[in-house]
Amino acid sequence: MSKSFGRLIGVSLGPGDPGLITRRGWEALNSDARWTYPVKKAGEVSYALDIALRAGLALPVDAVALVFPMTTKAELLARAWLQAADETVRLLAEGCDVLFLVEGDASTYSTFGHLARAVRELQPGIEVEVIAGVSSYCASAARIGRPIAEADETLAVFPASYGVEVIDRMLDEFDSLVLLKVKPMLEGVLDLLEARGIAPHAVYVEKVGTPDERVVADVLSLRGATIPYLSLMLVKNPGRAKRPTQRGCRSKAVASAEAA
Repeated sequence: MSKSFGRLIGVSLGPGDPGLITRRGWEALNSDARWTYPVKKAGEVSYALDIALRAGLALPVDAVALVFPMTTKAELLARAWLQAADETVRLLAEGCDVLFLVEGDASTYSTFGHLARAVRELQPGIEVEVIAGVSSYCASAARIGRPIAEADETLAVFPASYGVEVIDRMLDEFDSLVLLKVKPMLEGVLDLLEARGIAPHAVYVEKVGTPDERVVADVLSLRGATIPYLSLMLVKNPGRAKRPTQRGCRSKAVASAEAA
């Protein structure tokens, strides 16, 4: 590249508890790199930025908010992504590394992946780094003191917006489900869990690790409630029929020998 660009670094901050920021993330936040952070609209408080501030870090005077509106309108989204990518490339062109603050983990349903792709479309040679973090569902499982999956149990992680029919089918295929962004499907999910008799094996968690954290073990008590976007449900299906598994070549060889 004819111009020296800085690196774009996605810094995962965990779901809300500043104590879950990794050592690698903390080093990046305390480096000379420029901060950027996502907001839904100009002037709004950033959830990711709030985690860093509650960790005791001061907001750098040259930090930049990047607007990513919550909308399904393709034209508005495209325009916002282009503006964010343009601004990020402009900052990287100054030669310094640029951090993008991310709640949770930057590789899991994160805005950062979209931003990195858009930046590379504008400047293909820009180096991108991702600093891993604690995901919201791992923090939630730790908070309630229940393992998500054990031994050879299976686990599926996906947004509840895929729909009740998909969730119903997944309950037949997996021992545990993590339903992210459960807000738009709450009533349908509750109906399904009650019909299948597994509501007692589900736990609802919102804004885990923050001062506004809420954990609800009796999920059916949420009927009619208004819940935030940053919410999830951990669901166990203890009655799922287990399928026999074979582990590796040795197991297959033993099975063949026994059959002979």
